[in-house]
Amino acid sequence: MYVIGSKWVFKPKLNPDSSLDCLKARVVAKGYHQVDGVDYTETFSPVIEPGTIRMVITIALVKKWPMHQLDIKNAFLHGLILENIYMEQPPGMADLAYSKHVCKLHKALYGLKQVPRAWFDRFSIFLLKYGFFCSLADLSLFIFHSNLGTLILLLYVDDILLTGSSTTLVSFFIQLLSIKFTMKDLGHIHHFLDIEISETSAGLHLSQSHYALTILEQANKVDCKPMSTPLEAKTKTSSNKVLFEDPSYYIGLVGALQYLTLTRPDLSFSVNYASQFMRAPTTMHLKLVQRILRYIKGTIDLSLYFTINTTLNLCAFSDTDWAGCPTTRRSTTGYCIFLGGNLIS
Repeated sequence: MYVIGSKWVFKPKLNPDSSLDCLKARVVAKGYHQVDGVDYTETFSPVIEPGTIRMVITIALVKKWPMHQLDIKNAFLHGLILENIYMEQPPGMADLAYSKHVCKLHKALYGLKQVPRAWFDRFSIFLLKYGFFCSLADLSLFIFHSNLGTLILLLYVDDILLTGSSTTLVSFFIQLLSIKFTMKDLGHIHHFLDIEISETSAGLHLSQSHYALTILEQANKVDCKPMSTPLEAKTKTSSNKVLFEDPSYYIGLVGALQYLTLTRPDLSFSVNYASQFMRAPTTMHLKLVQRILRYIKGTIDLSLYFTINTTLNLCAFSDTDWAGCPTTRRSTTGYCIFLGGNLIS
C-alpha cells in the first residue's frame, strides 16, 4: 500500500483591492509523493480561452442580458476520487490510539494531482444532467436552451460567469447551484479573473491595471522610465549569444505578460515574440522584455472597451509582411476579429 503525506497550509485570502478578506487554513495532501499510474492518471482540466470570455461578454452586453459572477467555495473538495489513495493522518490531528492508521480518501483534497480534473468532471456532469451542452470550441463553455430562455456559463476552476436571456431563469439556476454546491453569488460582474470591469451607460471597460502594477512590482520596474512602444521596429536578437543566468525568472515574467494580453491586445505581438525564446533566453531577450515593461508603465491605465451600441456581425482583418522578421527571415502575420464593434480575438 502506497501512502502519501499531508500538511497544513495557512494563507490569507485577499479581496480584488488587495485588502484582507479572511485567513484560511486547510489540510493539503502532498501530491508530489504521488506516482503516475498508481494513484493518479488523468490530471488535465480545461480553462476558458480569452476569446471566449470577450465573446460571451459582448453577446450579453449587446443583448442586455444580466451577467453574474459566482464563486464556488472549496471547489476542489467537491470532486470525487476514482483511485485508491491513502494519506497519512494530518499533523496535530492524529489519533494517538491508532497512530499507525492512515486515511483512505473518497473525495478530492487540495494538493492531489487529479483534483482539478475531478472537480471539472463533477461540475460538468451536473450541468449536462441539467440540460446544458458543452461547446466543441471551448470545453469550459456550457450553453442551455429551453422554452424559458437561454443560459451561457463559463467555468474557470472555481470562478463562474453566468448570463442568460431571462433574469428569472438566471436567478432560478443560481438557487439550484447554491443547493448543490456551497456557493457565493458575487452579484453583477465587476471583477473576473483579475479583470476589472467597470460599467458605463454606453458599454464596459475591461482593465487589468492592478495586475499590471503587480507585474511591475515583481520585476522592480515600478519607477522605470516609460517607453512609447513595446518593441523596436526592427528588433534583432540573434547578435547577442550571452545566456541569461536565471531562465526561470524570464519564463515567469513572460508568462505573466501573456495573461495581461487578455485586455491589452497592443501587447500581443511583442509578448508572443518574447515567448519564442523561453528555451534559452539571452540578456538581449531580457532587455526586450524590460522594454515591454517600460511601455506598460506609461500605458498602465489603458483598457479594452466594449460598446453596447453595435451588432453581432462577425468580421475579421488580417495582414502579413514578406520575410519581415530580421532574425528568422519569415513572414509575420497579424489578425483581429470583431464581433460587431468589439474586439474578441
